[in-house]
Amino acid sequence: MATRAHDVCAVLVTYHPDLDVLAEQLTALAAQVTRIVLVDNASPDPRLRDVCARHPGLSRLALSENRGLAHALNIGIAHARRLDGVSHVLLMDQDSVPESDMLQNLRSALAKLAANEKIAAVGPCFRDARESADAPFVRIRFPFNRKLRCDGRCEGIRCDFLITSGCLIPLAVLDAVGGMDDALFIDNVDLDWCFRASAAGYALFGVCGARMRHSLGTSRRRVPGLPRGIVVHAPRRLYYMMRNRVLLYRRAYTPRRWIAQDVPRLVVKLLLFALLVAPRRKNLRCMLAGLRAGIAGRAAPPPGID
Repeated sequence: MATRAHDVCAVLVTYHPDLDVLAEQLTALAAQVTRIVLVDNASPDPRLRDVCARHPGLSRLALSENRGLAHALNIGIAHARRLDGVSHVLLMDQDSVPESDMLQNLRSALAKLAANEKIAAVGPCFRDARESADAPFVRIRFPFNRKLRCDGRCEGIRCDFLITSGCLIPLAVLDAVGGMDDALFIDNVDLDWCFRASAAGYALFGVCGARMRHSLGTSRRRVPGLPRGIVVHAPRRLYYMMRNRVLLYRRAYTPRRWIAQDVPRLVVKLLLFALLVAPRRKNLRCMLAGLRAGIAGRAAPPPGID
């Protein structure tokens, strides 16, 4: 077994987690790090406490209400900073399970890459259980992104975006770039942070040798004309998706080419969920509310969004 890292603290955010998946994740993490901080966004299941109690190196921080992913991550990172000897954080979603050598390979890649340039973060290759192939790493281009897949020949792939889960970030980089944007609540939190890091002169790399299993946590619905169907989101989530992408459009560090290719995605999503996915009227109302809030630069959700 690889030596557990004492200088890396895993920071995990939960909200109504699948406890079986969470237990598997915590066991996998506990074999790789000595410290885990779990920030829970007011999940009601009392069994969550029991799952956490199995791991003596875990600190559970229970919030009294759902404050969102970004705020919870910042709380976890702040707690990790107070732990003796911690210099890096490993951010994790509740539905990701790392392979046994994921952190070891991330650390090795980060050390090599950081010898030559400023590195913001490294992240693992992952696969959703419902997909037949690993998710690619992405370089943002116009009109189409470059999707770069691991082929066994490379250790690191330079990319423009890493999902939050599995990201290994030095605390010194968070000092320079800043933490997650609380106002975004959930959607595009990782995209915003990656854009800020890139604007500050840092690079992002995907590490092919580091792997994890990851679930997007959503379901697909068949839609005429779309063989793979579409990923379905609740109306409240659609509000944040629309609001946050428009908020990002307004920010100086957001790449113009991403905005140019995202506006058509916004229009397509608006039409699909307003016309083809129930509850259509509620979807439309929430998406329009999100667009209005984003255009106005208003980050707080309006009352009455379920």
